[in-house]
Amino acid sequence: MSFVVVVADRVHPAGLALLEAEPQVEVVSVAGEPHRLPAELERADALLVRSDTTVTEELMAGAPQLSVIGRAGVGVDNIDVEAATRRGIAVLNAPGANTVSAAEHTVALLLSLLRKIPWAAASMQAGRWDRRQFPGTELRGKRLGLVGLGRVGAHVAHIARAFGMTVVAHDPYLPEASAREMGITLMELDDVLESSDVVSLHAPLTEETRGLMNRERLATMKPTAVLVNAARGALVDAGALVEALERGTLAGAALDVFEPEPLEPDSPLRTAHGLLLTPHLAASTSEAQERVASEICANVRDALLTGTLRGAVNLPGIPGQAMARLGGVLELARRLGRLAAGIAHDRVQSVEVYFGGEDDAAPRPAMLAAVEGVLSAMGVDSVSLVNAGWRAEQRGMSVGRRVGQPLAGFETTVGVTVQTPDRTVSVEGVLLGERTGRVIRINGFPVDVPADGHVLLLRNRDVPGVIGRVGSLLGDAAVNIASYHQARNDEAEGEALAAIVVDQAPGAEVLERLGELNDVLEVRYASLNAG
Repeated sequence: MSFVVVVADRVHPAGLALLEAEPQVEVVSVAGEPHRLPAELERADALLVRSDTTVTEELMAGAPQLSVIGRAGVGVDNIDVEAATRRGIAVLNAPGANTVSAAEHTVALLLSLLRKIPWAAASMQAGRWDRRQFPGTELRGKRLGLVGLGRVGAHVAHIARAFGMTVVAHDPYLPEASAREMGITLMELDDVLESSDVVSLHAPLTEETRGLMNRERLATMKPTAVLVNAARGALVDAGALVEALERGTLAGAALDVFEPEPLEPDSPLRTAHGLLLTPHLAASTSEAQERVASEICANVRDALLTGTLRGAVNLPGIPGQAMARLGGVLELARRLGRLAAGIAHDRVQSVEVYFGGEDDAAPRPAMLAAVEGVLSAMGVDSVSLVNAGWRAEQRGMSVGRRVGQPLAGFETTVGVTVQTPDRTVSVEGVLLGERTGRVIRINGFPVDVPADGHVLLLRNRDVPGVIGRVGSLLGDAAVNIASYHQARNDEAEGEALAAIVVDQAPGAEVLERLGELNDVLEVRYASLNAG
């Protein structure tokens, strides 16, 4: 199977080389030629962008087989993530690759602002020697207030402490224990703003944080304080910032990001007193560009070739490291979901997934993978981990999960139970090795067949001759048997269940003829490794 990756913006060659080295991947670059993008998207499996291309729902509609969007950077506000999620398209980013570059640029802006370096340099270039016009301020002994304490904010804090600054922060999503480990005191936002000599923004752009630094919040800052923003332009109300600087209620500010970009030539920000501007340079180092490109291209490659959704922003609550190590668990859950839906052979009303094992990060993604498998077996198009929960909700299906101990003798157990209007179907499997799973129980019947390929399920009377008749019929139909397991269950006296793995998908005629055999009570079929 081959995959097409369309590259819409300029990406460092080191990253593209990772994709081009894969024989199953075709890289099509339209960077600098946006007019070519719609036509190339018609066959794209993945789209790779930076900040120049805006990925709208309309753009995605022209890419019928798109499954992955990769953003070579941290933010994804140029991508309609909600529309991508509805389509089941994973949106990946590279959150850690530009941490050092962004943090260093933040501190560089701060030092340049406090020591008035840009203005002093301009004076020198104009032929003057104005030492007295540019008195500076030291960082030592000052308080740094961080709004957002993710990777970049934490690295800024590390650098700031080396300068002798004390650090406080506001981050509603960070546990206090984690902040204490970094030597940082968490505070309410207003307390951070009121008490800090320097406020540096490192929050993501959401509906809650848009316009975060408005007129009221800027007014709470010390008149001697400065503001630095190298995160997202829309975090700051530009008009309110200009007013604060002109009135002298804020000593200075430094911005690397703007809303919109590029900054308009006649923007009041360009002429505001005490305002230092750079054109979105925080990640613009050769090292960061290479790391970002390598990270996102590796993530896109792995998503296409192995289904590993490392760095997916629309799988909240599932760390990228967990996604990378849970490939075998997810594939087993997905296949068990297909098997359960195939046996049910009716409208599924509910799905419950049981996970038994040591990995605390596994239950939720295992549940989503099982639901994905159920929906795909029901013929639902474009379903993935990303939208499985949403698709199930749209169909009125209830979804739940349980956690417990694995079956005796195994490290990892996954069970899937589906409920239809007329019956309950339960299947269980175990993981053996990294990616090899086996089905060990179906509706209470103990079986032992690989969770792979095409599976026939026969419920039959427990009498002699059935296995021979089934084998002969399949042989006459040129359907080769890879594994045949006949099971008994004390609770179903007089009945047996046959789990038969075959090499070819049996046609409708074969299934009908199997159902007509003497002593065969029911026939079901499931393709475990087909979407």
